[in-house]
Amino acid sequence: MNGLDSAIRDAGAAAYAAYGSSIDANVRYLTRFRTTDPVVYVGKPGERGMIVVPQMEHERAVRESTAAVATRADAGYLEYIKAGEPRWRATAHMIADLAGGPVLVPANFPLALARELESFQPVVLDEQGSVEAMRAIKTPEEVEWIRSVQRATEAAMEHGMALIRSSVPKGGILHRDGAPLTSEAVRAGMHAYLLAHGYRGVDTIVSCGPDTALPHNAGTGLLRENEPIVIDIYPQDELTGYHADMTRTVVKGEPSPAIREMYEAVRDAKANAASMLRAGAVGADLYRATVEFFRDRGYESNTQGFTHSLGHGVGLEVHEEPSLGPQGGVLCAGNVVTIEPGLYYPGTGGVRLEDMGAVTETGFDRFTQYKEELTL
Repeated sequence: MNGLDSAIRDAGAAAYAAYGSSIDANVRYLTRFRTTDPVVYVGKPGERGMIVVPQMEHERAVRESTAAVATRADAGYLEYIKAGEPRWRATAHMIADLAGGPVLVPANFPLALARELESFQPVVLDEQGSVEAMRAIKTPEEVEWIRSVQRATEAAMEHGMALIRSSVPKGGILHRDGAPLTSEAVRAGMHAYLLAHGYRGVDTIVSCGPDTALPHNAGTGLLRENEPIVIDIYPQDELTGYHADMTRTVVKGEPSPAIREMYEAVRDAKANAASMLRAGAVGADLYRATVEFFRDRGYESNTQGFTHSLGHGVGLEVHEEPSLGPQGGVLCAGNVVTIEPGLYYPGTGGVRLEDMGAVTETGFDRFTQYKEELTL
């Protein structure tokens, strides 16, 4: 935790404190402990961080967490509750005792807890996002966890594609097993596959036709012949908490000339960005290069055309640092990022292709191996 140690010292603090369940990616990263109930983390420079848990979670936390473990009773919380202190104040009193001086806290630290903590110790806001910066550079173990999720992602994507591939158009509507094929059916099939293999799919996009012109339209209803279908899936490994992220665009039948041209431009833009990706490259430069690439192919980048960033970091959150957008900074070896150019035009539809991989000193180690094919 050298990065966090430096942040604590630079802030003139004695310790770093975080509060939340493992839904909070920083808490999960610092503790490697999965819990639906909030816990307290306190870390000091040069020392192993500590997680404070309820008594019922003590044994499990000792087995699973990378942090030292204390119960609320061990940390003094129950004594403060017995003395009549409200929950937030008792928690703040406990953190202050464990910290022994000014406390550095993340931007999402609960306001009620921060205000109570200030009555015991100075509170310093971690404006630089120190833990987020640490999370952005993956260890070899984290890289392998994400590769594993990507393999499951590709299998789930193929499950969804097989449903579309085996469908039969009737009156412009795709049918399978005698019934219309819907976005919901394809999404459910992919989610069922993921769940059976230890992964969780949430908010998977299966959009069709006009809906594809809106990048994050989840998609509902009938899937149609000759129309673009965008599938964007970003599942989470239930054991490690890490995500993958991948998008493909397909057409069952014959795509319009406009969609075919958009697809070729997006495919080539993705390859062009991947060729420039390496440690030392600047996310904003890669984004601007993609804007220029699309401009040369006749597509704008504003309210239509290329309307979002080129990519983002992936890890314990689907979207995390670093950014490959207009404000993106210098990329480092160990960053795991997506490259996902897209083009979107109301009345025509949208096309997006997304790969994921690790930034290396010499290039882009692409995890995504799933094929690219516009027509099924």
